[in-house]
Amino acid sequence: MIANKEPKVTKDLANKKITFVREFDAPLEQVWHAWTEASLLDLWWAPRPWKAITKTMDFSEGGHWLYNMMGPDGTGQFCRVDFKKIVPYKSFATVDSFCSEDGKVNESFPQTDWNIEFIATSEGTTVKIDLTFASEADLQKILEMGFEQGFAMGLSNLDELLAE
Repeated sequence: MIANKEPKVTKDLANKKITFVREFDAPLEQVWHAWTEASLLDLWWAPRPWKAITKTMDFSEGGHWLYNMMGPDGTGQFCRVDFKKIVPYKSFATVDSFCSEDGKVNESFPQTDWNIEFIATSEGTTVKIDLTFASEADLQKILEMGFEQGFAMGLSNLDELLAE
């Protein structure tokens, strides 16, 4: 059993990058499915009391995931994840954006390049998430919006889902 489930977070402002490393007590295949299937993402992606509600998802290179991050007051923000490269059960790369309900990217918010890597370990699975921004200002804006804490909460939700 993995004792410390806090994400290891490294911020490299000069290179406009944040890295999260998080371990999970579950086999790689189970963790992979939780990251790549809409019905499972909807159960853990958003920090509580928010919810992720998938509108559409095509997990393939060139496909995208369109979801609404719905707050407890019923208001929401649509987000779009464009899948760039997928190596099944090893990694995938995306570009994440805020967008309209129909998926049109909102240029007033930063876009983020994500690379998510899955590594089987003797205790479960390690997931390494590298986020890269176009500028240090974009990185700072996302941090000021509470991304780090919110994403860590989502990863804790994933722990609970994997334990079921």
